[in-house]
Amino acid sequence: MVLSVLVAVLAVALGYFILNDVTSGGAAPTIAPIVVEATTTIPTETIPVETTPTTLPYTAFKIQIANASKVAGSAGQLTTELQSRGFIVQPALNSSEITPKLNSTVVYFLPGSEEAAAVVASALGGVATAAMPTPIPTETGGLGEATILILLGTDLAGKPLPAAAPAAPVATTVAPVGAVTTTTVAG
Repeated sequence: MVLSVLVAVLAVALGYFILNDVTSGGAAPTIAPIVVEATTTIPTETIPVETTPTTLPYTAFKIQIANASKVAGSAGQLTTELQSRGFIVQPALNSSEITPKLNSTVVYFLPGSEEAAAVVASALGGVATAAMPTPIPTETGGLGEATILILLGTDLAGKPLPAAAPAAPVATTVAPVGAVTTTTVAG
């Protein structure tokens, strides 16, 4: 077996020398170098990419306010103030008879309205949010077309809301066009 491997190696070596001698006329072959040039173009132009604001529009949902502060007229006052800021607010109600007087305002939401509740809670100065209790704590036991309930406590009753934050501008992200790589093969 060693002999057959040795014969195969000798045959390959002889074949190389014979072919080399035939193709080059006896001289050792020369191989032309291949030159590869790579250039990278850095973009000087950018494309602005518009992103949508993360805040839900005030007109995308309806709000019901129920007075649990026992301060007369405070739910109506809050209704008017939120409407002036662009929210859609149904006529004010009182809380149910079994709802105790609240010290802290709470924003309740129906399933799927969590983001709307966060927007309302923020407009009220950062009050707590929670899933809608059962039964609904309004004098009618319902919300009408609303998906959000503000159960008004004494902390906000009869007081002006914090200054409205200016509308957030649409964020613009600048994305590079992309680097272009060119490969040139010289021959």
